[in-house]
Amino acid sequence: MAGSINKVTLLGNLGRDPEVRSGQDGSKIVSFSIATTESWKDRTTGERKDRTEWHRIVVFNPNLAEICEKYLRKGSKVYIEGQLQTRRWQDKDGVERFTTEIIIPRFKGELALLDSRGSMDDDVSGITDSSSDQPPAGIDDDIPF
Repeated sequence: MAGSINKVTLLGNLGRDPEVRSGQDGSKIVSFSIATTESWKDRTTGERKDRTEWHRIVVFNPNLAEICEKYLRKGSKVYIEGQLQTRRWQDKDGVERFTTEIIIPRFKGELALLDSRGSMDDDVSGITDSSSDQPPAGIDDDIPF
């Protein structure tokens, strides 16, 4: 049995189209942010309340990266299984920063497309690969990779 587990499961919608770039070895890396929203009824006022959280996703799995690039668009509903990872980096002013992301590594993780959009074929919805490997203005888009 493993000594520890690092697993994140999310179901949400993309805030904008995915960003695709190449790693040092030429492999595709896809990143995007998804929103998850929790809703509840306020006990004192009876008013419905919502809280939205934004999660940055980075896909290193080449098969899933290809699917993300081809089929995901702003508003797409996706199911993600990955690992939580915090990185340290320096911004352009030399200030040390931290960012926490959900990583889908090369040989683990899962991604399922849960809705069919106009450009997506019905047989592609729900594709997963577990054997291989418009956020709000406050999210820093200048994070280096």
